[in-house]
Amino acid sequence: MKLFVCQACGNIVYFENRICGRCGHRLALLPEKMTLSAIEPAGAAWKTLADDAEGRMLCANSEFDACNWLTEPGSSERYCRACRHNGTVPDLSDPVRLAAWRELEVAKHRLFYSLLRWNLPVKTRTEDLAHGLIFNFLADDPLQAQKVLTGHDNGLITIAIAEADDAEREKRRLAMGEPYRTLLGHFRHEVGHYFWDVLVRDGGRLEACRALFGDDSMDYAQALQRHYAEGPPADWQQHYVSAYATTHPWEDFAETWAHYLHIVDTLEMAAEFGLEVRPSADRVGGLSVRVAFDPYTTDNFDSLVAAWLPFTFAMNSVNRAMGLRDLYPFILSPAVIEKLRFVHTLVQRAAKSG
Repeated sequence: MKLFVCQACGNIVYFENRICGRCGHRLALLPEKMTLSAIEPAGAAWKTLADDAEGRMLCANSEFDACNWLTEPGSSERYCRACRHNGTVPDLSDPVRLAAWRELEVAKHRLFYSLLRWNLPVKTRTEDLAHGLIFNFLADDPLQAQKVLTGHDNGLITIAIAEADDAEREKRRLAMGEPYRTLLGHFRHEVGHYFWDVLVRDGGRLEACRALFGDDSMDYAQALQRHYAEGPPADWQQHYVSAYATTHPWEDFAETWAHYLHIVDTLEMAAEFGLEVRPSADRVGGLSVRVAFDPYTTDNFDSLVAAWLPFTFAMNSVNRAMGLRDLYPFILSPAVIEKLRFVHTLVQRAAKSG
């Protein structure tokens, strides 16, 4: 994720900011430029100070303070590039559900920042009725015993809005024995299933994927039942990025995909802040790094790993000093690194051909 600057006053502003805290200008993201712009009223539309253009419209979801993106220049679309992928949203007349949906939109927009940075092939349900990417944000029905489950089905991603409640999400994390559970993690994982369909199955990479992740033709329901009954194998950390990744090759790919997005976007943020890890106790240089490249565009996968390991070691240590859990509580074994390399190659090829 980048840092941005208010064009009206030079103040540093952030991806989710709606208003500049220094000069009070309204802010909006130009998706085609991936930049945040100060904006000013221009009749019924807006003028963008980033490019001195007029006639831009805010996404219709800005009415609910759920989006700060602009639609494309000259477009008649009411919704932005990210919000056009929404299917069902909660009852927005309910203040609790509205607040939950806003939290979900923050995570979804961060996901789309990455997808658009790479120009990955993403179609709406209107553009592809059979497999377009669509999000349904669903609330539990108090009259039904069955809770809404977050998941993916042929381009349809269901997100349980209960996950927007920090206490409920923590409860589920503990019940599942997970070291990490966030809204952004859910979005990145579930969209990994979508891109398995698009880039692996339909992209001619199925056999290469199976060589690393295993045979995806095994019965998914049986694999899931076995996982919850028996748990992961004892040596799972040598081969998988998470315990859940051991469930089935589809889940292994989706978990690896999510971690690749974690790594790239976090390293970009570290680079934007000019963060450098250079511990005085490091006599051999193995824990020293400065991110001096664009993690989103680099062809050199090894540079990502070489930066990520020292950075997360430092951040985990800082968190422990505050009595918090590790920022990144995972181990990247050689086998996992090769799986991440596969995802990196997929993404970079798609980015270059998009």
